[in-house]
Amino acid sequence: MFNKVEICGVNTNKLPLLSNEEKKELLIKIKNGDKEARTKFIQGNLRLVLSVIQRFYGRGEKADDLFQVGCIGLIKAIDNFDINQDVQFSTYRSSYDNTVRLKDT
Repeated sequence: MFNKVEICGVNTNKLPLLSNEEKKELLIKIKNGDKEARTKFIQGNLRLVLSVIQRFYGRGEKADDLFQVGCIGLIKAIDNFDINQDVQFSTYRSSYDNTVRLKDT
């Protein structure tokens, strides 16, 4: 659905891929206030944002707008994610799913 390589100035082909172990390590650093880890984690999860917003594409909203809303939701999800739960971050999507859903109304 998204053939666009650049969305909101982000070249989606150059987004980093993080292993599950890297994600765990970054989340621990984020919870300890590491801003560099936060940036790396956000960049490493932008593909997840793209997969979430695909459900809303074609309903009159611009892809860039949906992507921005999805990024806000991603940041909210990071802030609310509990690293002590036995859940991978990629399955913890309710925070930013709801953000995109609100934009759809």
